[in-house]
Amino acid sequence: MSGSRTELTVRYAETDAQGIVHHANYLVWFEEGRSDYLRQQGFCYSELEKAGYYVVVAEAEVRYRAPAFYEDRLIVETNLCRLRRKLLEFRYRIYGPKERLLVEGRTLHMVLGADRRPTSLPPEFMERLQGSVAEGQA
Repeated sequence: MSGSRTELTVRYAETDAQGIVHHANYLVWFEEGRSDYLRQQGFCYSELEKAGYYVVVAEAEVRYRAPAFYEDRLIVETNLCRLRRKLLEFRYRIYGPKERLLVEGRTLHMVLGADRRPTSLPPEFMERLQGSVAEGQA
């Protein structure tokens, strides 16, 4: 499998007054899935940052299908579906109890250098990610 599966449990603080997960938390869980995905590829954001590269969100889309509730066990599936020197695109699916699809989304990221201007990922990072791009996900 080229993607990652990250397990989470909904915390009380992540719910609203109706006991439903607040919509903004899904973006936080996308980030958790993305970080886990990179760790599974053998490196992490902090390694990129130490090398002077920052991967910042340029676009985010979220499509809500069904609500999640306090103490639900969730699975965040994350796939890298597009990789360019200065651009990465991830797709996500969050599943709840009984593998019900709750949310789908995507994030588009630009690569910035230490000067905060667009730059290319160095070859060693590109090589690590190249083999993990999900076919047919773009």
